[in-house]
Amino acid sequence: MKNFLQFLSEASGSLAVQQAKRMGLVGDGHGGWYDKRTGEFVAKTERGQLKFYNKRQKIGEQDPQQAEKEKRLSQSTTETGTELAPQQEPQVQKPVEMIPPEVEKTKGTLTIAFGRFNPPTTGHEKLLDMVAKSSDDGDYVIVPSRSQDKKKNPLDPDTKVSMMRQMFPTHSEKIVNDSANRTIFDVLKKAHMDGYTNVRIIGGGDRVKEFENLSGNYNGKLYQFDSIEVRSAGERDPDSEDDVSGMSASRQRKAAAEGNFKSFRKGVPASMNDKQARELFDTLRAAMQIKEGWNLWEIAPKFDWKNLRENYIQEKIYTIGQLVENLNTGLIGRIIRRGTNYLICVTEDHIMFKSWIKDVAESKKFNNLTQVSGVPADQRLIGTDAFRKYVETMVPGSSWGRQFINKYRKK
Repeated sequence: MKNFLQFLSEASGSLAVQQAKRMGLVGDGHGGWYDKRTGEFVAKTERGQLKFYNKRQKIGEQDPQQAEKEKRLSQSTTETGTELAPQQEPQVQKPVEMIPPEVEKTKGTLTIAFGRFNPPTTGHEKLLDMVAKSSDDGDYVIVPSRSQDKKKNPLDPDTKVSMMRQMFPTHSEKIVNDSANRTIFDVLKKAHMDGYTNVRIIGGGDRVKEFENLSGNYNGKLYQFDSIEVRSAGERDPDSEDDVSGMSASRQRKAAAEGNFKSFRKGVPASMNDKQARELFDTLRAAMQIKEGWNLWEIAPKFDWKNLRENYIQEKIYTIGQLVENLNTGLIGRIIRRGTNYLICVTEDHIMFKSWIKDVAESKKFNNLTQVSGVPADQRLIGTDAFRKYVETMVPGSSWGRQFINKYRKK
């Protein structure tokens, strides 16, 4: 039975939540409250009451800029040695209310793999085979992300897709190259518009929780499916000597940076000869722009976690207000809070998400993409391929990668 003090404590905590909601603040799940328009930290629940860190805030008016002292108070600590256990997956903030377009559901289940594939490896071949095996009647798509930078994502999307189709000929027709598919949300929205009733997402074991949280939280808001299933393609051990289970894009980037072709060759499918593997090796090195004094923690953080964390703790990377991209989902957001080894970010559409520091990369700017098309306005010109793709994404039932004009042309 609760005593009187417990009752008062819970009652005051409830009042704090009600007060925050009346002010239009968004909670982060840890007692912190943010202005959802600006992403600025405003208050924290302490002993059942809201404690405001921006003393000059006026309800209903523009939130003034925080002073340096207020900003320091609003940031969480990053004490050395304090880490989240792997099973403590950060929970994604509940999204704002949205309503997906009404579409007639004429298809069954689409199986999806969304990933970086930078560069593609023998480990990815295992993933693609798993996707095909898990699909219903071969109805699946492989969607490489559009992320690109010289450290963690050196290959540009076109080059990456071309290599994947060459390396994995069995799945060639299922590998999608569409600039509109920048995030996992774009892929799911297209599946919804194409009339699929259900979707099945296949990903690495370490990404299942993240995909489950994101896809589930937004079902009925950005898209509508009767069921969303997330399956693991299996765990990969980066320390394994096995050419498949131990292979990863991180290991291939490390080999390329070290100029170790022998190690790199192990991660290239046997279907490619040595000349083709060497071309891939050279292309990757050129894209990475390897220079003397390169840092392993920037290229392959899973192999140098200690230095990645040290730079993070010293605030040399991923500071408050900086734009970063979640490399697993493609979401770009501004950092509003730093955790022990994760970040809380908000997109330009005011969608809040969390990400491990090993799974993000610096981003120059927000994706100035429309919510429906994913195509910049200056590219939506009549007669261009970009405009054709824009129209195609808005037509329910249009197939992945098929020309819109050819599909509906009279025979």
